[in-house]
Amino acid sequence: MLSVHNRFWEIDALRGIAILLMVQFHFLYDLVFFGVLHVDVWSGPVFYIGRSAAILFVFLVGVSLTLSHSRSKVSGLQVGFKKYLKRGFHIFLWGLVFTMGSWVLFPDKVIVFGILHFIGVAIILSYPLLEYRLPNLIGGFIVLFLGGSVENFTVDLPWLIWLGLTPAGFQTLDHFPLLPWFGVTMLGIFSGNMMYPDHHRKYELPNLSQNPLISALEFMGRRSLAIYIIHQPLLVVVLYASGIIDVNSLGIQ
Repeated sequence: MLSVHNRFWEIDALRGIAILLMVQFHFLYDLVFFGVLHVDVWSGPVFYIGRSAAILFVFLVGVSLTLSHSRSKVSGLQVGFKKYLKRGFHIFLWGLVFTMGSWVLFPDKVIVFGILHFIGVAIILSYPLLEYRLPNLIGGFIVLFLGGSVENFTVDLPWLIWLGLTPAGFQTLDHFPLLPWFGVTMLGIFSGNMMYPDHHRKYELPNLSQNPLISALEFMGRRSLAIYIIHQPLLVVVLYASGIIDVNSLGIQ
């Protein structure tokens, strides 16, 4: 039986897969951005690689929150809202770092509410939902429906960008509004509570954690935030050092 102090290898491995898909998408996106590759990154295979990474990653945010909550509960620890506020705020601050960087490098496509902003806010908003199943299942689909309903709406209220309502002509490098993405997190919370009640795996699963490939995925999954922060500048450096791209084409003075 798995100790409450251990991690579930399959969750870390799935997060590692999401990270690999994300890096692959951003690699292709960079090639397109610098004019090396000519494909549409907003449709077709490249789009689905990026969207699969995002859905899996945001879904696992919800699952992981339930695991953290149930581990504390089973261990007899009293963990209140402050823990989630601190954790969410920490990730949101990293989002602001990306906002500042994009404002300097790409002032016409500033990241106002990207995936790190979203995850930070989602962690905080999820706190009162972590012990529920059916409300998250129903609420998740409602939020997804609302997100689809407002996707093509434009409003002259830029302070609603975080919600999913954008001004006409809005452009950004990264946008993960609460509508619909918080619905994916809610479905993750539902799934986590269903599959790991009381921090124990409800289903039978062979232990593959010693497999080298699985171990590598787990390693990446446990360090997903660090990889996300460093991978994009690292990709640009590698592409520039290899002569594949020319950063001067950005027109940065």
